[in-house]
Amino acid sequence: MSSGRRAMSFIRKSLVGGLVILLPLAVIGFFFRWIYGIVTDITSPVATLFIRSWGWPQYAADLIGIVVLVTFCFLLGNLVTTRLGGWLWQRTEDGVMARLPGYRAVREVVAQLLGNSEDSPFARGEVARIWLYGRDIDVSVLGLITSRFSDGNVSVFVPTGPNPTTGFIYIVSMSVVTLCPDIKVEQMMKVVVACGAGSNRLFPGGTAPAAAPVEER
Repeated sequence: MSSGRRAMSFIRKSLVGGLVILLPLAVIGFFFRWIYGIVTDITSPVATLFIRSWGWPQYAADLIGIVVLVTFCFLLGNLVTTRLGGWLWQRTEDGVMARLPGYRAVREVVAQLLGNSEDSPFARGEVARIWLYGRDIDVSVLGLITSRFSDGNVSVFVPTGPNPTTGFIYIVSMSVVTLCPDIKVEQMMKVVVACGAGSNRLFPGGTAPAAAPVEER
């Protein structure tokens, strides 16, 4: 390889390496900036009040607005847990909110991600290893049990890294599924985000298949 090609290869690898480091940081930065913009737009009346009345700096006023918003969400969440509040919200949701286009879809996605849905795999927290090609072939994936069928099969959600909110859904026999009760969902998700790094800590004794499959319920 000539010196010119080596130089070009070095430059290309350096640029790619820099992008690999900076792009995730940029995405995270843009995401938080977007969230911050939404929150400050909502709380701008409160922030303006503090700025005009007491001469507070913009960021301090925005912080107060965010605190007010979080407090409001907390109080609202507690209100709907009461019998009267839950009844009022159910009537409002069925009569008004459900008529809004896309409301139920967005609500279900948020509930799944936050673990507030009874059907959410994040709420169920059943981590399992799935031997997709049978236990005779030493290839397995980590997943979450999401449903159980009357014929003895189960559906599992296998997240993809580094974004665990996307993945694949498989319907498999219980004979190729092994529960991992000692592994928490949070531990599994950290490994998924890290693209498998740290999986050796989830299975300190090795990755050999366990003998007992998941039991039918």
